[in-house]
Amino acid sequence: MAVIIEFFKVIILGIVEGITEWLPISSTGHMILVDEFLRLSVNEDFKNLFLVVIQLGAILAVVVLFWNKLWPFGYDEHKIVIKKNIFDMWFHVIVSCIPAIIIGLPFDDFFEKYLYNYVVVALALIVFGVAFIIIENKNKDMRPKINSISQISYKTAFIIGLFQLIAAVFPGTSRSGATILGALLIGVSRTVAAEYTFFLAVPVMAGASLLKVVKYGFNYSLIEVCYLLVGMAVAFLVSVFVIKFLMSYIKKHDFKVFGWYRIALGLLVLVYFAAKTIISK
Repeated sequence: MAVIIEFFKVIILGIVEGITEWLPISSTGHMILVDEFLRLSVNEDFKNLFLVVIQLGAILAVVVLFWNKLWPFGYDEHKIVIKKNIFDMWFHVIVSCIPAIIIGLPFDDFFEKYLYNYVVVALALIVFGVAFIIIENKNKDMRPKINSISQISYKTAFIIGLFQLIAAVFPGTSRSGATILGALLIGVSRTVAAEYTFFLAVPVMAGASLLKVVKYGFNYSLIEVCYLLVGMAVAFLVSVFVIKFLMSYIKKHDFKVFGWYRIALGLLVLVYFAAKTIISK
């Protein structure tokens, strides 16, 4: 019975990951709240590994849905064809990863120790929620300058990478939220901003998962491995639906609803933990 309950928790966490990883609403903020009410009965090292590595399921959803835009090889009359535009896109993605590699990786433990707390998460949720509303109001009557992935320059890719770095430093910012916001700010269309964010997630999240495996190792029980596989599978299935929803939604709507949601969630996190602190005293 206890194992069944744990699998139920894993499924819930996989659903939360699949939804919040792609919508610009912060998976970290949601995981903090979920963890308050739905604690996995596992050791701390495995839980830290689990919460990152289940992202591989979410990544797989991007790979499956956008395979033709991600795989740089094709076939034509039994010959292998190299798609130069896709290779070019990956070079731009690499440039976007540079700020996080240079600054994010060396100081990852420092950021995790001093910034991974509910106050920072809540403030990041609120600040970026307000930013989404302001920028969308500002861009309401403006035509985007960049309307396709191929129009993204190396300079634009690097600027988007700087916004991704903000998400790496301040939990609650949301990786997808930061990169989409940065892209909108410099004139990228909503559809292209979201799509590029999905592509950028593949190496970033795969790298983060690999780092956690290296840091914590993989000496876990069979049941813990099963938890991880189920969480990844659920995150994959939910991510497929969420990505399709988001790409359809932003064709007719802006991101302001996510901004308001972030503000509400940030306030909820602050109120909940403040009340909990007062009660505990």
